[in-house]
Amino acid sequence: MRNNPELDLLVIDEDQLYAERLVGLLQAYYGKVNLGFLDDKEELLKALRHSWDVLVFGNAYDLSFTDVVGIIQEQGLDLPVVGLMSDEMAQTGRNSEGLPAVIDGTMVKALFADQESQVVMAICLQHANVTTRRQLKSIRNVLMEAEQRANILIKNSKSAVAYLDQGIHIFANDPYLALFGFDSVEDIIGVPVVDMIAGVDNVKGFKQFLRQFEKGSRDQVEFKFESRRSDGSTFAAKLQLAAATLDGEPVTQIIIQQNHNDSSELAKRLAAAERQDSLTGLYNRRGFEEQLDQLYHDVMAAKTHGALLYIHLDNIGKISSSLGLQGVDATIKHVGFTLEEMVADGFVSRFSDTAFAILVENLTTQALTELAASINERIKSMLIEVNDRTTSTTVSIGIVKIEPNSAEPAVLLERALDAINAVNIATKNHGDDYHLYDPSEHANSDDEALAEALIDAIRNNRFELLFQPIYDIETDRSDFFETYLRLPLSDSDNTILTPDKFMTVAKTHHLSDKIDRWVLINACKRLSEFRKSHPEARVLVQLTSASLVDKRLPNVASQLINAVGGAPNALTLQFNEQDISNHLTVAKTIFSSLKSNGCQVGINNFGTSTKSVEITSFVRPDMIRLARSYIEGINNNDNLETVKSLVTRANELGSNVLMPYIEDAATMAVSWSVGARYLQGYYLEEPSPTMSADKS
Repeated sequence: MRNNPELDLLVIDEDQLYAERLVGLLQAYYGKVNLGFLDDKEELLKALRHSWDVLVFGNAYDLSFTDVVGIIQEQGLDLPVVGLMSDEMAQTGRNSEGLPAVIDGTMVKALFADQESQVVMAICLQHANVTTRRQLKSIRNVLMEAEQRANILIKNSKSAVAYLDQGIHIFANDPYLALFGFDSVEDIIGVPVVDMIAGVDNVKGFKQFLRQFEKGSRDQVEFKFESRRSDGSTFAAKLQLAAATLDGEPVTQIIIQQNHNDSSELAKRLAAAERQDSLTGLYNRRGFEEQLDQLYHDVMAAKTHGALLYIHLDNIGKISSSLGLQGVDATIKHVGFTLEEMVADGFVSRFSDTAFAILVENLTTQALTELAASINERIKSMLIEVNDRTTSTTVSIGIVKIEPNSAEPAVLLERALDAINAVNIATKNHGDDYHLYDPSEHANSDDEALAEALIDAIRNNRFELLFQPIYDIETDRSDFFETYLRLPLSDSDNTILTPDKFMTVAKTHHLSDKIDRWVLINACKRLSEFRKSHPEARVLVQLTSASLVDKRLPNVASQLINAVGGAPNALTLQFNEQDISNHLTVAKTIFSSLKSNGCQVGINNFGTSTKSVEITSFVRPDMIRLARSYIEGINNNDNLETVKSLVTRANELGSNVLMPYIEDAATMAVSWSVGARYLQGYYLEEPSPTMSADKS
């Protein structure tokens, strides 16, 4: 090695003379070798406060190889491990050819201690790998900061700018959306850029232009064409392409300039388009946010008092699957018209593709709750005609009062979303109810106390895990387990909290990723023990958006899979569909990396958005877990056909389907017929503190 590098080596073993002998051999390659030596868990926890380059594990007083890997992951450390043969690794540490079972950039498992030349080479290579990763991390931080600055400039730019991935829109700024008549960035995600081009010749020319650019040619980066808006109107335009990054991933940046003669008319048209929803004619999110700012300033000046009602359609994903886009549009227009009629004195807007927002003034708390209740009843009673079919919907309503001591508008919106979550929790995702956000229920003292309990549970393993078997129709086994997290509290009534009671506080205090890591590590520890008697057992773990955007996750999953025996597909990680939709490009990259490391990936709560199939096609999960709304009422022929259609589409995209929430014999009987591979629910078996592969 060059420049006489320095090595910080940590050895866990009973034989200190062996560790000293390794140091002597390594001095031929390093200017200085700093040795740390220990043989028990308490010393390891203290030693990990120092930065080490490589850890060598042999035999320890009260530690196993799996324990050491778990502790390293709990600490979130990038510390490569060289495992020496022990009784624990005798069965899984070597393959049939007598070679180490695992050799990669973060772990070698397992070498014979007396073959010191191999141990020394493994240490040197692991050190070179971790050095490269650290340098790469530093470079990535520099690039990330540059990307953040660029993205801030783009979002605030007056130029129409978008990002493409393989010709598909994944982001666009407000001028770009306004230019083409889109209400929000969610509406343009997944839309091919060629849909914006009018004329067959223009489309052919652009495809050739884009192919040359993606191949690396920079001879031509401008393209003149006739562009088409979402309403079908056209205009002459010029676009420019450039290579860029978004969330650390390579994308293509597109800038569009309109050729026009009447700039004042264009400015008026753009200003109107920026604030109006084309489907309902109501104001869109931008128009709403401007009105919210104005109302907020009026309240702060004590001119009035007001309230925000956030109204979310409960079953729009199911309507989309059953009746398609026509059914979705009809439902949204009908609900929008009804809200505008019911709240004539308020400000009604379409906030997003599945939500409306209303601002009202000078209503008492009782009047607000009565208004919300009447909206619930009116919407529920509507019959919406779509061609020769009829559909219906319900809404969940979050209410936030705007008073002189209220938080700023962005916080008020967050509170409205929290109120919607409270409705979902109270109704078990059925919706059709309202919730008034009460700040006193979210006092800082209570949040801080719960945050302290969460930190204590992470540090001292006070969480509990439950495991619910999933029946695999293909293999006729139930040794696949979904993991559920619980937080026992130490109060006298033995309260046990479920994640919906504490994950909001965890997110606020930046604990979500640490809780995810705890669940992942401890679920794999339990799986490792269970696989001694059931070697084909697998585990399914739900993770939050904090892990979805963590680029270290594939490496963590790989090490844990290796630690439990290196079996492919022993671990499946699932993420909520909405989180994937919010981080689509990152999700695609993370899913690909996880799958290449032998980890399966899944989508939870599938079917709750209008673009569920498109999302699945984009990220290619191994498994999808249907939302509760598809299981309820499955005995109805229309609902059953909708589920069968979804399962067929998922299978065509290479995704197996999990049918959850099977709570009775009738649902169980129907579930066999839809083509899903996995069945799960209380009718089969309830979650339990232990894994059990006995058939129900």
